[in-house]
Amino acid sequence: MTLQHRFDGPEDAPVLVLGPSLGTTWHMWDRQVPELTRQWRVLRYDLPGHGGAPAEPATATAELADRLLATLDGLGIDSFGYAGCSIGGAIGTQLALRAPHRVASLALISTSARYGTPDEWRQRGVIVRANGLGQIAHGAPERWFADAFRATQGAIVEWAVQMVRTTDPGCYIAACEAMAAHDLRDELARIAVPALVIGGAEDPVTPPADARVLVAGIPDARLAVVPGASHLVPVEQPAAVTDLLVRHFGTAWAGPQVLVPVPVPVAEPVAAPVSVAAPTAPEPAAPAGEVRPDPYDAGMKVRREVLGDAHVDRAGAGADEFTEDFQEFITRYAWGEIWTREGLDRRTRSVITLTALASRGHYDELAFHTRAALRNGLSPAEIKEVLMHTAVYCGVPAANSAFAVAQRVIQEETAPR
Repeated sequence: MTLQHRFDGPEDAPVLVLGPSLGTTWHMWDRQVPELTRQWRVLRYDLPGHGGAPAEPATATAELADRLLATLDGLGIDSFGYAGCSIGGAIGTQLALRAPHRVASLALISTSARYGTPDEWRQRGVIVRANGLGQIAHGAPERWFADAFRATQGAIVEWAVQMVRTTDPGCYIAACEAMAAHDLRDELARIAVPALVIGGAEDPVTPPADARVLVAGIPDARLAVVPGASHLVPVEQPAAVTDLLVRHFGTAWAGPQVLVPVPVPVAEPVAAPVSVAAPTAPEPAAPAGEVRPDPYDAGMKVRREVLGDAHVDRAGAGADEFTEDFQEFITRYAWGEIWTREGLDRRTRSVITLTALASRGHYDELAFHTRAALRNGLSPAEIKEVLMHTAVYCGVPAANSAFAVAQRVIQEETAPR
């Protein structure tokens, strides 16, 4: 897959790629383009499902980086400079790790090695799945712009809201998953590309402390904090960002880059991915004497992804000498042995779990597995259908109580925050 893109600037100039923030389009860079195209051929791209781009979701920043590299391969571009904002910056760090020989210089704007907590991003996906993008769009200006900017630039604020509203919800949810999984704190030292890190002094999403982590971890990096700016710094402070980019790429980019056509292999047609994995053959038994890996760590990872860090941390904090063995048992066997199996995807496992808990009257567990089902991609409408089906085969009284529990959880999880 490739990414929707456009070029500006002279065809014989070195290429500078500009990456957007989540919920925006390539137009967020409009006010940088006139100055940047004096020296560079600027390529801007849209994320999947943004700005009318094909709705082909990607759930990892590494996957987005690979799609961008495939796009550049198809255009015959071997070496390039790169500047990205927010998730666009995350894609830039992935490029510097995956193709360091191709990235001539790097600018990371409103970027972090790890964006908040995975729970925050997955919760945002739950809200979008239940309510659409209206609520997220309405709250975007507070996350993106400083108070003074919002008070005086109403037209730009409304433009920002409309950008989010017109994004494909499925692609937005997938991008939230990508942000939840993005964590390069242990890999920053491997980035060998000259980097400029730009942060907004008033950014609540990626505060200056996050920028300093990047500068401390990347060997050849320097920091610029823009006063009076929040998260969408190129839009809020276009002149300051343009000046920083011109100076950085004008000095850190060692000489003009030669555009070398890259041969593109002809790929065989690949079937579209499906949400439910096909059953897999049983794994062969381990050879005699081979020690089977302990499933505990894999179980803890899945348990946290499905139930959320807060829930798992509460369970761990509440464990004592009497219950700690049970907590270890369910992590190792329920989550490490069963939830990690490849024969069913997590959505299907959530359907089965909700049905089983409702039928047996385990309503406390049903509550937090309703939250897990929302995180695993089930919509409130789909959860309703599961419980309707349960009423027929497991009894109306059980389903009636289950509906009350699920209704409460769904209202809590999808309410405006």
